[in-house]
Amino acid sequence: MVFGIMASNSDVKKLLRELDVTNSLIARLVPEEDVIIHEFASLCLAHMAVEYTSKVQIFEQGGLEPLIRLLSSPDPDVKKNSVECIYHLVQDFQSRAAVHELNVIPPLLELLKSEYPVIQLLALKTLGVISNDKETRIILRENQGLDHLFKILETKEFNDLHVEALAVVANCLEDVDTMQLIQQTGGLKKLLSFAKTSTIPDIQKNAAKAISKAAYDSENRKILHEQEVEKCLITLLGTDNDGVKTAVSQAISAMCENLASKDAFGIQGIPQLVQLLSSDNEEVKEAAAMALANLTTANPGNASSVAEAEGIEPLINVLSTKRDGAVANAAIVLTNMATQEPLRLSIQCHSIMNAIVEPLQSANSQVQSKAVLTVAAFGCDADARTELRNAGGLEPLVKLLHSRNEEVRRNACWAAVVCASDELTAVELCRLGALDILEEINLSMGRRNHFSERALDKLLDNNLSQKYSQLGYLSFSNIITDSFYDYGQVKPGVKLLSLEELSTQELNDRRAVILVNIKPPEVALTVEEKLQDLVYGRTINLSPSSSFRKSSKERASAVVSPVDEKQESSGRPSSLSKGSTREKGSRKGKGKKEEEKPKEEEEFQIAPKIQEEVTLEKLPWLPPFDFILLDYINDASKTILPLATTKEQVVALAQFVAGNMGGPIEKDKLHEFSWELHISEIKFEQKCNVIPIGKIKKGTFYHRALLFKVIADRIGAGCTLVRGEYTRAWNEVKLVDDSPQGITGLLLPPQVYVVDLMYQPGCLMKQGSAEADHYKLI
Repeated sequence: MVFGIMASNSDVKKLLRELDVTNSLIARLVPEEDVIIHEFASLCLAHMAVEYTSKVQIFEQGGLEPLIRLLSSPDPDVKKNSVECIYHLVQDFQSRAAVHELNVIPPLLELLKSEYPVIQLLALKTLGVISNDKETRIILRENQGLDHLFKILETKEFNDLHVEALAVVANCLEDVDTMQLIQQTGGLKKLLSFAKTSTIPDIQKNAAKAISKAAYDSENRKILHEQEVEKCLITLLGTDNDGVKTAVSQAISAMCENLASKDAFGIQGIPQLVQLLSSDNEEVKEAAAMALANLTTANPGNASSVAEAEGIEPLINVLSTKRDGAVANAAIVLTNMATQEPLRLSIQCHSIMNAIVEPLQSANSQVQSKAVLTVAAFGCDADARTELRNAGGLEPLVKLLHSRNEEVRRNACWAAVVCASDELTAVELCRLGALDILEEINLSMGRRNHFSERALDKLLDNNLSQKYSQLGYLSFSNIITDSFYDYGQVKPGVKLLSLEELSTQELNDRRAVILVNIKPPEVALTVEEKLQDLVYGRTINLSPSSSFRKSSKERASAVVSPVDEKQESSGRPSSLSKGSTREKGSRKGKGKKEEEKPKEEEEFQIAPKIQEEVTLEKLPWLPPFDFILLDYINDASKTILPLATTKEQVVALAQFVAGNMGGPIEKDKLHEFSWELHISEIKFEQKCNVIPIGKIKKGTFYHRALLFKVIADRIGAGCTLVRGEYTRAWNEVKLVDDSPQGITGLLLPPQVYVVDLMYQPGCLMKQGSAEADHYKLI
């Protein structure tokens, strides 16, 4: 008795454990001992079994068997202490595995009939723990345990036991056989009705958990759907209790594996779940997001319902929460919605790419994986890519290419494939190191994947300057556009500088960078012009259609200052100074002129201040406009494009290119062709290492091959551009040979030819022939 009472104190428990009292106490549980001895020995063991070390001691010393035997004692105190001790012991997996072999189920079910609520409650708690074991559930079913549980649920006087009884039923519902038995006996319908009508949150929560556990099996989901479980869950979703809302949302997620259930939840369930996204409770928010993620997966109708319930803004807000599960699931919902273009555009209006930057920087691999998939889903639109680029989202995306998590790395590669669809984004990805990372990944057999290979190809295809410098090859489908530049071959791992960086370098003796650009620059006013605009409110309008379409000769002979032209028509001077005057031809009279003088002087006094502001303004760098190249393309369009066959176009273009770059060169006099000096002169004249290709009048192999490719791409005559060793480069074209004589209507496959641009411009050499090979060699 003393031990039994004192053992509730932690210090006493510690001393008793050190004295190894448990063995002596277990020895007192034999049938020969008096009931009062059983009562206090079991009480002492119940107190001690709370601690893990004592649990192990009691189990190893064989305490379970006598305790189970005492469950049938006529004394209620002995029963209570024994079942309490067993409840503590079965928290450990060793005891939990042993009790069903010791036939604990029948005496526990008998305790459910006890007139003492505390004994019933402890018995139910013990059943709730051990019923997690499948073998125990089978024994429970064989001993009609479900009948005992449903009797408790049907008895209103036992409402204090309903929560624990539901916990046991929830475990039992995991077995298909048990589910079918409950359905056949009408127990499932009673359970759902009980959950709907109960007003006790814990009961509602446990009922929802029971459905969740049952729904993990496909057969159980079918049975639950037949019993219209969706209506029950939608009703419970409206309960004003966060714990219930969380459990119900999880049950909905589990039931979504059944397609019919997924459709049934859509109309009424989705609006309620969307409302839960704005809950102050983070668990509720996460569970609601998870339910919506499952509901919208492969279900466009539910995705539309989310938008109709005004769920876009709450979902984007969830992306900024600190709960990883909520963020990941919100990203999944948005990704599912993005499969429909109208929804995708609506989501983009809410700045989705700005919102996804933070999840991209998460340390949680699940969040990272779902975030990059969201980027891939929305990156198909140019505006979204621009928003991501401006928001700084490309840098964390590139970092995720390094991830050790295979799923994150694969998804990041897919996002890179999508984002590299335009040149600006592709160039920025390369600048951030994506190209080097992808090359490294593709060298590894373990980390390489289809998306990493595709991402590397896409980056290079949308950054042709990088591709040509790195691989030395542009295919038929690689169309050279404005701002392309040929830097020359770069070694692996060497970063290719941007065109602006190369243009601002000091003049050096390295290979000139060849620029292709006929994009009209934005109208950039001089400081003087801006000054005049500010003072006089003048606007200048230069039309590219009228200015840039003129030939280079016309432009050279018509270089007239826009200010001078304005001066001729209006009488205004071309420059401003403190002593200058304005002619007013339309006004006469000395008095009026004198009145205007103070006003004019006031205008001129502000001029130096304005001039200072304009001078300090930093204008954006733009690549130089190549007027000569534009003329080449215009001439080719007029004279070469109309030719009847591709072969004629190729030959004519080759002769055109050679004619503008020094003409044919005899093979034995190639060393006398002083193109290097010519290029150096252009660099010195331009005061820049970057020179427009149109400026080159003495071009060697790689100059001519580049110009041929540029013009061919503009007029639609497909060709490749291949870099050889040192100064060699050439173009390949595909041509269909004529049918053999006497045979008509025979369509032969196209043959690849190398185009001679140096020795006999327009000569076509079949790929692989000795002549073609000799042309490529130094």
